[in-house]
Amino acid sequence: MGLFGRRPPPQQVEDALARPAAAPTRTAGVLWADGLGRAGTRAVQVLAVLAVVAVAVFALTRLTLVVIPVLIALVLASAISPVVGTLRRRGVPSLLATWIALLGLLALLGGIVWLVVRAVVNQWEDLRDQALDGFDELQAYVQSLPFDITDEQIASVRESAVGLLQSDAVGSGAIAGVSQTADFVAGFFIMVVVLFFFLKDGPKIWEFLLRPFDGERYRRGQRVGAATVQALGGYVRGTAIVAAVDAVGIGIGLAGVGVPLVIPLSVLVFLLAFIPLVGATVAGILAALVALVAVGPVQALIVVGIVVLVNQLEGDFLQPVVMGRSLSLHPLVILFALTAGTVLAGITGAVLAVPIAASVWRSIQVWDGPDLPARFARKKRPEVV
Repeated sequence: MGLFGRRPPPQQVEDALARPAAAPTRTAGVLWADGLGRAGTRAVQVLAVLAVVAVAVFALTRLTLVVIPVLIALVLASAISPVVGTLRRRGVPSLLATWIALLGLLALLGGIVWLVVRAVVNQWEDLRDQALDGFDELQAYVQSLPFDITDEQIASVRESAVGLLQSDAVGSGAIAGVSQTADFVAGFFIMVVVLFFFLKDGPKIWEFLLRPFDGERYRRGQRVGAATVQALGGYVRGTAIVAAVDAVGIGIGLAGVGVPLVIPLSVLVFLLAFIPLVGATVAGILAALVALVAVGPVQALIVVGIVVLVNQLEGDFLQPVVMGRSLSLHPLVILFALTAGTVLAGITGAVLAVPIAASVWRSIQVWDGPDLPARFARKKRPEVV
């Protein structure tokens, strides 16, 4: 007798020992350990990351009144921070150096806007008359073409053009909408305030954001911050130099041909140069259209030739020297960045997309090293009050 009952017969014990043990039940961990399970796990992780990114992008697009001014302030601060640093090294107090740089930038922007508005106001009547005369010449040229265009079609287009030029739609279209104007003014003041603090306390602000990190994570944060400022500043300064040369060259050509609104068109060339790949093309098309309606088709072709020549000189000689490695991105990456920026934030997004993409790529390059140069490194972590 056993402890809990009768002892089983010896033959039954031998048969039980001879039977193979049952296969263990596969647990959930074993099921996800094969190739298909690992692929599924990675897919879930990717979907989770994409969901977080989508929520973040949606939130940013809902807060454009704050996000866009802050990004513009960051780009401008990265571009003109060397001016503040130079003034400080020459003994100028930090606050005074910040005000000098900020007021100088605002004065420059205000002067450009004043020149554009003054040129448009002074030349609008002449431009309208020249446009009507040019349309008459274009009408005579169209009538001499081999295919038939009726006088009624030409008269309809002429009436539309005259009505547009004589109406207030062109002048009021840029500032239409009280809500848009209020948003622009509010965003501009937010940008100015944020730009002031970025210029004055940019390194302190970044050190404050790095306070939760220590050791290698802290050094990585230093590398990323310095690389971002270098990439943004180098891109904006280099693009500004190239754009200024383009604007001056094309402006001289437009003045020589006799095209009106030389200053506004030159400023437009300067601004559109900050949109890679497509900016120069759009500026050339607009300048050629103004020349076409104001002075004639021959002068428009000359303007096209001038724009092509200036852009070739810029792309082959000036841009490689000035820009260097500030924009070491493949054209396809630039195109994707432009598309995404335009979809999310319109023209402003198209202008900001490429420098932000360049700074992100530069930050990825320095993520695991090398360490900062000696002029950026700190012997010990500073205390942030």
